[in-house]
Amino acid sequence: MAADVTQASETDRDGTVLVVEHDPGVADLARLYLAREGFDVQLVTEPERAASAVRRLKPDVVVLDVSSGVHQAVADAAGAIPIVCVVPDGAPGPGPYTVPRPFSPRVLVSTVARALRRQEPEPQPEGLLRAGQVVLDAGARTVAAAGTAKSLTATEFDLLAFLMGRPGRVFTREQLLSAVWGSAESAGTRTVDVHIAQLRAKLGALSPLRTVRGIGYAADP
Repeated sequence: MAADVTQASETDRDGTVLVVEHDPGVADLARLYLAREGFDVQLVTEPERAASAVRRLKPDVVVLDVSSGVHQAVADAAGAIPIVCVVPDGAPGPGPYTVPRPFSPRVLVSTVARALRRQEPEPQPEGLLRAGQVVLDAGARTVAAAGTAKSLTATEFDLLAFLMGRPGRVFTREQLLSAVWGSAESAGTRTVDVHIAQLRAKLGALSPLRTVRGIGYAADP
């Protein structure tokens, strides 16, 4: 049986994050990405012990799988500590910081960073997003161009969804890194260029992505 609380990071700590997750594989994935960003990550794999772990560790942020059924007990123990709720896809979140399952680890990192800054999350795209003949289904995480399904990586999908969900708005590479990758410092700006190029190659002439010279990128409606 997994230990009640497992420490994940020893150095370069930007804050303590307590992850309450019953699935060890998902917990380890969250730990890997959060620790990579410098967080001191603690894992609780037995939900019934989550509230006591919150009171004992006093973390800066709690990441909670709401399907564990201990949200109220954790919320009572957390008090003013922000809680990032991992919810089933399409389900409403019980708080301002929500990540749908299955989640992109980078989205989780970005949401934890926002919770630490006490910032309200930006509206996430829901339902169908359309740009010309490109249709993105945010719930099913599928993309089609002129009716033909396109196979995208998780990061390509998140980048396209972010831009299509804000049609016409121009974002710098740094802004895209922060929004999609979770940190503007975790990867170089060249990473954005590479993923934009990959999306254009897959979507072909129907790609809605536009380069704004000297600034960044936008998705045309």
